[in-house]
Amino acid sequence: MNTKDILRQKFSDHFEKYYKVELFDKEGFTRKNCKSCGKFFWSLTDTDICPDQPCSSYTFIGNSIGKKLDYINTWKTIKTFFQDNNHKIFNRYPVVSRWRPELYFTVASIINFQRIAGNQIAFQFPSNPLLVPQVCLRFNDIQNVGISGKHLTSFCMVGQHSINNENGYWKDECINLDFELLTNRFLIPKKEISFVEDVWLGHGAFGYSLEFFVRGLELGNAVFTSYKGDPNNYQTLSTPVIDMGAGLERFTWLTQGTPTIYDSIFEPVLKFLLKNTGITYDDNLLSKYSILSSPFNWESNQDISNLKSIVIEKLSITNEEFDSKIGSMQSIYSLADHVRTLIFGIADGCIPSNVGGGYNLRVLLRRALAIIKIHNWNFDLFDVANIHINYLKPMYPELEEKKSEIHKIIQVEENNYKNSVNRVNGILSNISNSKKELTEEQVIQFYDSDGITPEVFQQYGININISNDFYSKVTARHPKLKNDVKSLNIDLNSVDSTKLLFYSNQYEYKFKAIVTKIIDKNLIVLDKTHFYPRGGGQEPDTGLIGNCKIVDVVKEGTVVLHKVENCKLNEGDIVQCEINQDRRESIMKHHTSTHIINKSAKTVLGSWVWQHSAFKDYDKGRIDITHYSNLSNDELNKIELLANSIVQQNLPVICQYMDKDKAENKYGFSLYQGGVPPDKKIRLISIEDFDIEACGGTHVNNTGEIGLIKIIKTERIQDGVIRIEFVSGNKAISYIQNNELLITKSANILESPKDKLFDNLVSMQNNFNESKRISKSIIKKYSNSIVKQTFEIANDYKNYKIYVLYDEELNYDIHINIGDLAVTKYENLIYCVLLSVKDKTQILVFCGSNLQEKGIMANNLITPVAEYLHGSGGGTSRFAQGGGKLVEQSNLIDEKITDLIKKFIDKKGI
Repeated sequence: MNTKDILRQKFSDHFEKYYKVELFDKEGFTRKNCKSCGKFFWSLTDTDICPDQPCSSYTFIGNSIGKKLDYINTWKTIKTFFQDNNHKIFNRYPVVSRWRPELYFTVASIINFQRIAGNQIAFQFPSNPLLVPQVCLRFNDIQNVGISGKHLTSFCMVGQHSINNENGYWKDECINLDFELLTNRFLIPKKEISFVEDVWLGHGAFGYSLEFFVRGLELGNAVFTSYKGDPNNYQTLSTPVIDMGAGLERFTWLTQGTPTIYDSIFEPVLKFLLKNTGITYDDNLLSKYSILSSPFNWESNQDISNLKSIVIEKLSITNEEFDSKIGSMQSIYSLADHVRTLIFGIADGCIPSNVGGGYNLRVLLRRALAIIKIHNWNFDLFDVANIHINYLKPMYPELEEKKSEIHKIIQVEENNYKNSVNRVNGILSNISNSKKELTEEQVIQFYDSDGITPEVFQQYGININISNDFYSKVTARHPKLKNDVKSLNIDLNSVDSTKLLFYSNQYEYKFKAIVTKIIDKNLIVLDKTHFYPRGGGQEPDTGLIGNCKIVDVVKEGTVVLHKVENCKLNEGDIVQCEINQDRRESIMKHHTSTHIINKSAKTVLGSWVWQHSAFKDYDKGRIDITHYSNLSNDELNKIELLANSIVQQNLPVICQYMDKDKAENKYGFSLYQGGVPPDKKIRLISIEDFDIEACGGTHVNNTGEIGLIKIIKTERIQDGVIRIEFVSGNKAISYIQNNELLITKSANILESPKDKLFDNLVSMQNNFNESKRISKSIIKKYSNSIVKQTFEIANDYKNYKIYVLYDEELNYDIHINIGDLAVTKYENLIYCVLLSVKDKTQILVFCGSNLQEKGIMANNLITPVAEYLHGSGGGTSRFAQGGGKLVEQSNLIDEKITDLIKKFIDKKGI
């Protein structure tokens, strides 16, 4: 048995303590043991089968209960009921869970009210009891969305929450309320309601639960959260918590009795899609399909094709009828679901990318675009998004407010996808002609490098061998966030905490302290310190402890360790300490500038901008922000101008401490640009009304002290992340002076006045371009013979040709042209060239289509080549490039790289 089954058995063995509530005696519920699955459940009817799948089928489809309600009115019904029963109603929290560092997305309503304190879960309720219509994002069932009739990647969990104290309530009242909601407001007959005994394992807390069902459909799960931790290491909560989560979509579906959940919640979107696709909606057939598929064990990753075969046989329809009447609707349902999830994700500040949670959104976006492409439908994703937004705005008005930004991000991603279509079509055609079956690993590689989804492979008639949980495997590969401070793993349990002085006065550079501990002869612990330790992307202070030079400062728990050179101190010494003033002040200016630039970028670019990471040092600072493309000169200038206007206004930079819950309620979760502080009381840095963040770093007292901010460089360091490097104060002035000196020297060399320098450079560039044009025309004229010669002299290996060349003469453009033509003409050729560029080596790799089909791709092949040269690289399956150190023994490199490529082919087993 798994952990959940063991816990369920433990609680069920003592059901009177854990599961029995007063309602069961009052209404006459009896406890039953399901003869099919063995679960215990409570019912008012004479049955020995539990209401859960796969034991029971849906009996509400085509057989709705009470008054039919749409999505919005279903929420109003639930909201009114709990308002009448003294629950405070809260608006939804963001779907991007900034307050939980270990989670990307809000996966349950209780997540809103959980905080990490001392590596343990603490509950933080703004009111008791409360109700929240929390939109949740989950990506573990993407493959089932649209097909099962019930799975969604985003859904509204109606969170009914209460702390078991004098203001709240516990099990009896919770179940009484839920039962009354079902019977009095939704008019569900009592005998239709069943409760199943279960266990819920949450993120950091768990408890026993009662799931309530009506006609085979689970509507909600009342979790009696009594433990924090996990089943292998937990503590009993001193005050337990009610965590009842009900599916708003499922309530709506129950009242309407439609064939699928999608029909009940996406009605306006489905009307648009049906009209614009020409698909005929067959209510009767879809209803039969949903009833047949409801007992299917969707959680076990069974082969969905088996279900298709069963349905075709039982409904006596052909494979073609299934595809046209059911399969086409499944595509529409998936599209509607994916777009709605994208809307919420983008509105709350997450953009599709290859980074973190953005990868999950990109998976949905690619799948949605692939659906449109496969069916040749003539509309854009935002056409669908706009209908969702208009329908949902009475409940979620913030979607309307973010409409233009949602449109922008979807449009950018859509254009990127369309631009890759021609290249992708070429790859697919070559694979299709080869008649080869692709492994799951190959499909994942094609997905990551070229965005080709399994559905597109299938459209081209390409055989792919993938599991039903393909998308779960794909999303599990996204990069994880990293902590920038590594532990020294030193036992400091017996060492007293260090009193931190740098917050009381960051301008105090001399102080006296007592040496309380010396570790390994070079790590000094003081009773108190003004030296700021490395953390939060801020580099540490340096200076002197006595006559010992400080080279690093780190904080381990509550103890600050000062790493010194030539330590001649003893424990108990009273020492004079001095901070490097110039370094401290420069870092403070760079840190405050980081906050200013981050908020300036968000103001100029859009609300999706978020600090991905930051670094503040003596010479310069940098901030990595989430954004979909490189910054234009115009955007860069606007950010810099806004940042300097804040500097010129000489705004006060104020530090204050506030309880975390109060700070969140007042300022929202944008506080956590640099991460979530672990303590209950957090330190806030505010630049008047311009920006406020939770931050543990040192800052100037007012923005005027910064003097000047100059952005010196921007680059796209990875998909969805832009790096902005900058200098502040005297460092900015020095940078400008150095640039001015370079301009003067350049003008002197070119014998040009400064004001004519640009025009003269343009003239020189035109002359250079003309020379390149002539050179390219010569190469083009003789390219076929060059390519033929290249192929002839290439190494033969296992039916492939490997061409490797170290070239110190011809340039990048020439080899790009030759390499591209060579692998187009010779599909079994690997073309690898190493170019000498100043003090580095540039690497180019092309792979012909025959190699790509076998899983030998340029973006994978470049890795061992670049690593051999202590570098890195990346690209697509056809072309990749990278760089490494300068080749020292150029006469041997061709042979070495050829051997590396051969070894890579051997590893593939080809």
